[in-house]
Amino acid sequence: MQTAKVAAQREAVLQHHALRQRLTLGKILIYLFLIALAILCVIPFYLMLIYSTHNNASIASSFTFLPGTYLLDNYVNMASKINIWRGFANSFFIAGSSTVLSLYIGALTAYGFAKFNFKGRTGLFLFLLATMMVPGQLALIGVYRLFSTLGLLDSYAAIILPAAANAFNVFFIKQFMESSIPDEIIESSRVDGANEFRTFNQIVLPILGPAISALGIFTFIGSWNNFLTPLVLFFSLDKYPLPVLVALVQGYYGMDYGLLYLGVAISILPIIVVFAVFSKQIIGSVALGAVKG
Repeated sequence: MQTAKVAAQREAVLQHHALRQRLTLGKILIYLFLIALAILCVIPFYLMLIYSTHNNASIASSFTFLPGTYLLDNYVNMASKINIWRGFANSFFIAGSSTVLSLYIGALTAYGFAKFNFKGRTGLFLFLLATMMVPGQLALIGVYRLFSTLGLLDSYAAIILPAAANAFNVFFIKQFMESSIPDEIIESSRVDGANEFRTFNQIVLPILGPAISALGIFTFIGSWNNFLTPLVLFFSLDKYPLPVLVALVQGYYGMDYGLLYLGVAISILPIIVVFAVFSKQIIGSVALGAVKG
């Protein structure tokens, strides 16, 4: 009897050891797959940085993974043709202003849909969602005509003001608000005599931190990479954002790959910094908001 018990325990230990080995092998395969996927994602950025250090002739004639010696020459050549840092400042101002305006107006609109009962609310919200199906390029002609009538063409307002109408932000924040902000909190604020704007700014908006943090990075990157709208609505070279200026290097001054890669590298630098610095905070904020909901 004792021998059978010992044998059963030994069999259980062997099965547990075999299961741990299988799990370890599975984890190793998963890690190898993730490492290979990460390498595939990093290679294009690495090549972009490497090619920005080569001249046009070496890029066109050979394929290399090693850095060159033409980084300073490419930068001096680019600086003599376009004001890259002026474009950098324009992009930062436009993207930052558009992000702040889009998030605040989107949160305020979502607050109205989530916490107010009014006639036609469902139909109006469905219409708002339907606008997400329409490509923004289709409205570009109407936007051009509208700002031409208002005298706002070739101004930063022509790019920043339309950012307030972001249907996806409204939808996302509304869903977050309905699951994370009880009606009792808002009712108690109203009973205490606070008006709706004070309730929104001092109570609702701080609770929306996780959703706003998650949306902020995507809204900023989308505005930073916006190319077509500034190209159509701006006429002055000193107002062009970075993506348009990089395209000018390619279009107006010939196909110089070294300058093109350098301009693209400079243009994506803020995006990489934003992800590197704020990715953990954003993921943590979204997870916290999900737990609260």
